[in-house]
Amino acid sequence: MNPISIPDTALTRAAKSVLLAPPLARAGYLYATTVALVWGFALSTGKVRRVDGLFVFRGLPKWAFSRGGSCVGGVYLTDDNAKPAVLEHEAVHREQWKKYGMVFPVLYMLAGRNALTNRFEIEAGLEKGNYR
Repeated sequence: MNPISIPDTALTRAAKSVLLAPPLARAGYLYATTVALVWGFALSTGKVRRVDGLFVFRGLPKWAFSRGGSCVGGVYLTDDNAKPAVLEHEAVHREQWKKYGMVFPVLYMLAGRNALTNRFEIEAGLEKGNYR
């Protein structure tokens, strides 16, 4: 599924243990959430709400996020794609951000743009994310 294979060596294990250490991942998650909150408050024209710990900003211009919406840290940015199933899908992405911190965007990119083969989209639920 993942087109890039990284050998499991002592160096890669050490890098993972540092980059994915809970304090560093948490700091990355909080940083991403803060940046997305600023972005959302600056551009949102809809009602801002909190759903199961996820800040949901609606009414953003389409250029302000990708696909039907984007989860950045604990924030979901969209124009009007905020059905309950979609928010369940995005809540999984929020947990992925918590686990990986600022390494998450890199891992997501390496997993590929095709949602049907991207392991993070599969884990979040393709149907709930409107990919099927």
